[in-house]
Amino acid sequence: MSIDLQTNKLIAAQAALDGGAAILDVYNNEETQVEIKGDDSPLTQADLKSNAAIMEQLNKTSYWVLSEEGKHMEYSDRKDISTMWIVDPLDGTKEFIKRNGEFTVNVALVQDGAPVLGAVYVPVTGELYLGVVGQGAKKYHFDAGATLTQSDLDGGAALPVAMDRPFTAVGSRSHMNEETSDFLEQYRQEHGTVEIMSKGSSLKMCMVAEGLADVYPRFAPTMEWDTAAGQAVVEAAGFQMVTKDERTPLLYNKENLLNPHFIVL
Repeated sequence: MSIDLQTNKLIAAQAALDGGAAILDVYNNEETQVEIKGDDSPLTQADLKSNAAIMEQLNKTSYWVLSEEGKHMEYSDRKDISTMWIVDPLDGTKEFIKRNGEFTVNVALVQDGAPVLGAVYVPVTGELYLGVVGQGAKKYHFDAGATLTQSDLDGGAALPVAMDRPFTAVGSRSHMNEETSDFLEQYRQEHGTVEIMSKGSSLKMCMVAEGLADVYPRFAPTMEWDTAAGQAVVEAAGFQMVTKDERTPLLYNKENLLNPHFIVL
């Protein structure tokens, strides 16, 4: 099925900005109330408000939405859906609770198991990473909740941005385990030293896409909504996001929505 990528790119970007505005309404004005979901992950009112704002935009399309905070369809009912949105309305809830600003809104369009379009928005800074696989990726700055037009997307900075820096690996503050350290040792031997950049949420993938880091190994659990948008941006920028063992691209709308361990490089 043919996808109108230009129209859907604008819808994804607008959905991400609207989700970001809903998050900031809570972040700036309310005492954060945290619930613990069945998988022991935190849930705030910002997750739910962001999800509602995103759905207002995505409901303009005919595609089904798989959202972390939405109702999850049984695999038997969704396995034959070829094109869908995959959404994390607030990626980095722990960062949100810590109030360090390193949380994102992730909106991806996936076709036949592969991300084709991704928007990753950072509400606190206004940074928007937007990529269409095969057409390139860009970074923009838009205020949360701003109303976008197609011409707004003509601007932006193409990714990656060339820069002179030491070899850099990006990692998570909470997931730097022994397996990751062992993996990075090969780069230490090759380059003499490896700088470690710590970031939260899907920003880690965007650091590679932007050219600020060379590799991001993730040897800890993630779900499909954590990675789909970031993978689209990474691949649109000309990089790879592959499974640790087979070195094949991550696939989506799987029966088990848990991702395998992966590497961005």
